[in-house]
Amino acid sequence: MAKLPVEKMRELERRFGEIEARMSAGPSADVYVKLASEYSELQPVVTKIRAYEKALAEQAGLQSLLDDKGVDREMRDMAELELPDVKERIEALEQEIQILLLPKDAADEKSAILEIRAGTGGSEAALFAGDLFRMYERYAAARGWKVEVLSSSEGEAGGFKEIIATITGKGVFAKLKFESGVHRVQRVPETEAGGRIHTSAATVAVLPEAEEIDIEIRAEDIRIDTMRSSGAGGQHVNTTDSAVRITHLPTGIVVTSSEKSQHQNRAKAMQVLRSRLYDAERQRADSERSADRKSQVGSGDRSERIRTYNFPQGRVTDHRINLTLYKLDRMMVGEIDEIVDALMADYQASQLAQLGEQR
Repeated sequence: MAKLPVEKMRELERRFGEIEARMSAGPSADVYVKLASEYSELQPVVTKIRAYEKALAEQAGLQSLLDDKGVDREMRDMAELELPDVKERIEALEQEIQILLLPKDAADEKSAILEIRAGTGGSEAALFAGDLFRMYERYAAARGWKVEVLSSSEGEAGGFKEIIATITGKGVFAKLKFESGVHRVQRVPETEAGGRIHTSAATVAVLPEAEEIDIEIRAEDIRIDTMRSSGAGGQHVNTTDSAVRITHLPTGIVVTSSEKSQHQNRAKAMQVLRSRLYDAERQRADSERSADRKSQVGSGDRSERIRTYNFPQGRVTDHRINLTLYKLDRMMVGEIDEIVDALMADYQASQLAQLGEQR
């Protein structure tokens, strides 16, 4: 395990104390909000650092009892009994502090845009895309996140050929960023009389939702076309040119939105375009920083098969970390914490290993 950066820990404690003092002094509302934000960011790591220092002092006290020949036998036995527990606590705190001190992904706290597209497999792929969307929708609901569909194209037998939605909440991207990639399903379609297992796939992309301050889009860099909506019927269909297609000329990225309001469509399409450009910029920067990035959990390679859902066996396998769970039914109703946490832990372990090599 890499050694803890003691100087950095002391600096964080000093800064935390300074913020506490300034907040107590009754600053202006604007200053207080900024201080409170930094306070909540530092509090988890400073709490662990203080617990770590307390455990170290406890360890030193117990060790001095063992080293002191004048201490009676009963006290020495007690110290000998307690010491292993304290050492174990220190090791756990060291691990937790190292993880808390890892470089933060600036996008982790952001909301996200979820894009799911049916891949190979025709109608079965569209049905599976719908299953995946409901899985993420339920996962989001359990966390109090808000899901809003930006655009969708339904499959002929149900599900979706494509669906794009925003998931709004604190830390959405941190939890869902490892979901990007090809999700494969193996199951017997309802229309399959012979009971043969069919394999189909859907592609998931999770993008951090970009604000206007993150990405500036120049008016001369985009072309906006309006076209007639093609909906499922009703009085609004083919009566107005409400659908919007925005093309980002420098990158060739095309975004469409086809709800009833042209004004809303433009806003939604710009929202998706900003997030795609922001994501592309993050991918480029990450690739420059890490030549072996494709071997990592968070490679973000959308063409990579990341997970298989085998319905006949009730099995889910994440191929990046070789994790297999026999609880497919629970996962499909949104209980994906176990796999999400395992992916995050694997990513943190690789970051810690890299940090150890650098030191």
